[in-house]
Amino acid sequence: MIHNASLNVWKLWGGVLLALAFILVLAPNQASANSSYNAQVIADSLNVRADAAKDADVVGSVKKGEIVQVTREFHGWLKIKHGNVEGWVAGYYLLKTDKQPGSVSTASASKEQPRQVASSSSKTSVVLVDALRVRSGPGTDYKINGVLYKGAAVSIQESVKGWMQVVSGNERGWVSSQYIGEGTAVQTASGSSTSGSSNGSLRGKVIVIDPGHGGSDPGMVGTTYKTAEKTINLSTANYLKDRLQALGATVVMTRTKDDQKPELPRRVAISHEAGADAFISIHYNSSDKRNSGILSFFYSSSKDRPLAHAIERQLAGGIGLKSHGVAYGDYHVLRENRTPAVLLELGFLSNKKDEGIVRGADYQRRAADAIATGLQNYFK
Repeated sequence: MIHNASLNVWKLWGGVLLALAFILVLAPNQASANSSYNAQVIADSLNVRADAAKDADVVGSVKKGEIVQVTREFHGWLKIKHGNVEGWVAGYYLLKTDKQPGSVSTASASKEQPRQVASSSSKTSVVLVDALRVRSGPGTDYKINGVLYKGAAVSIQESVKGWMQVVSGNERGWVSSQYIGEGTAVQTASGSSTSGSSNGSLRGKVIVIDPGHGGSDPGMVGTTYKTAEKTINLSTANYLKDRLQALGATVVMTRTKDDQKPELPRRVAISHEAGADAFISIHYNSSDKRNSGILSFFYSSSKDRPLAHAIERQLAGGIGLKSHGVAYGDYHVLRENRTPAVLLELGFLSNKKDEGIVRGADYQRRAADAIATGLQNYFK
């Protein structure tokens, strides 16, 4: 749970007042008519949707390299305009740029048509985007079973209405066909193509882990099992510390005991004193509503957002709870930090199902592994 003035906003998340509260929180980072900006599409082809939700209707698409105008930001989604196409796209497939949009749009205002990829003995089908979610069935309503990374070679088993059943290493499942194309597979040191895991080293990197709350401040107390947030923050942080150290990183903790409670300025000072390369603040959330899932926060678009995206992509890969993407958060440990920093809410202790999952060591280890892999990808 976030321990500053912004907590009250997220306690209203999911309710009727969310829209107004969220706009207030995002105001410094929200694009308006006077603060819109241009961005370049980095996916091969990107769906434009009618609303800021992955199951909203597709109203068009934009292609890799095209420059679009961003007019709004909401909960990891960006509202864009490009020629006759206007709607919402996943924010991590756009990169802010000073380039100007072309005079003619190449995006189609009609719904995308399924694209068939012909098999070829001389060509290899590969993943075209940075991270591609593998699902249990042909649609966004199906469970996420894993993630494939850019350059991973895939074997196409079946194609159904814009979805492909693929096999890549140990991963098998369904992916959106628009993100698969012909290319050269990226090879690892062992000679196999890249798939759902990263083998990068973090040697030489200094990572500060900040287990939220502590001491007289328990944070959120679970409504069902009475799980103290300060305790579960620390245990998750310890799993993450062990994982990062195994990957060669130097890890500095802002607190190491349950009875310790560093003030917020002290947590930031530890990051600066350590000369940290990244700062990770670990929390668990609460809400008056039946909210569930993971939230990843950044403050600075240039400093923090790339790190938040790299970690969120891994948290969204099927660790046990749904990720709701990346969002702006005006929190002290992010705002005052010179180090690239993220604040992670890894589940709602106010939700019986979430609390039952996150209090288990298996979930905390999966979360730690996902965060560590996100850091590996960020530093690659």
